[in-house]
Order: sequence, then structure tokens, then C-alpha cells
Amino acid sequence: MQPLIDHARAHGQRPEEFAPLAHGQSPQALFITCSDSRVVPALITGARPGELFELRTAGNIVPAHTSARPTSEAATIEYAVEVLGVTDVVVCGHSHCGAVGALVRGDDLTAVPAVRDWLAHATPRPEGAAEDPAVTDAVQSHILTQLLRLRAYPCVADKLTSGQLRLHAWYYEVHTGAVREHRPDTGTFEAL
Repeated sequence: MQPLIDHARAHGQRPEEFAPLAHGQSPQALFITCSDSRVVPALITGARPGELFELRTAGNIVPAHTSARPTSEAATIEYAVEVLGVTDVVVCGHSHCGAVGALVRGDDLTAVPAVRDWLAHATPRPEGAAEDPAVTDAVQSHILTQLLRLRAYPCVADKLTSGQLRLHAWYYEVHTGAVREHRPDTGTFEAL
């Protein structure tokens, strides 16, 4: 923990770099990704403070939209699209994802009931080879499912219809640092 504390102390020593951020934010994109510590959106994209609005959930799950019981995720998506006016939304899954791996393998999650109940939002269960440690196919399928869910959010659907919003499906390889984007014309994830 001490290196993190030392960096935080040094980080606060340059207030002139951060003063403009007090005037507000205008991020270019909403970046929805996993909570996994190996996935660092600003590192992947090169974004500076104020340029990327992030939503991180276990397994980069976008829960189904419901107005009867709003979620933190729904509030974040709505705020990014309606208030901040992001023009792009990226759903980024990653290799070696523990959440998707647990779903594919059918792991017993009774010892972690909150995790088990959260992962129930991932239906349908991602399909892929349980013996693949990177769970590549399953993660890529899962990313596309989350993108479909995102399209069902009224604010997203409205902005897509009016051409004010673009959606992107990314797959990040934690073991190489490579990023692949889904190409609808080929149905495959290819290098950016």
C-alpha cells in the first residue's frame, strides 16, 4: 500500500495541472468495462482526466434496463448520454475474465452470494470453451450481449436513432495489451 500512498501524496503536489477540471467535465466517451485491476481504461486509451467517463462492473455487465428499479449502472449510462453528451460508448471485455470464466465453467459461487447474484444478470450464459484460460470466445460473445442490452436503454436508443451516439465492442488482451474491436461486417474482433 505504501507505494500507492506515496504516489497519491506526490499527485496532489501539482494543483495547477488540475485547476481547469474544477470547471466541469466533457468526456468524449463512456467506457464500460470490468472491475478487474488489470484493465486500466486511461492506460488503454491514453485518456487524461476529464476525457473518459467510466463504468466498471464485475464482468462488465450491463444489467437489463428497467424503470421500475433503477440501478447505479443505469444512472451512470443515462448521465453520460443525456447530461454529459458523450458521443461514443465502448463496452470493453477482457481476456482471462474471472466473472465470465466462472459462468462458462459453471463454478459453485455459494460462498460469494453477492457475486453469484450479480452474475445472474449476465444471462444468457456466455458460450465458450471452459478449458480456455483466456475464455476468449465466451468474453467476446458476452461483450456483444452487453452491447445489445445497452441498445435497450431508452436514452441510448434515442441517441442511436438520431445519429448522436456510436457504440463500440472492444476486447482487451491482458497478456499482450492488444485491443480488438468487433467488426459487424465480418462478425469478428479485429485489431484496432
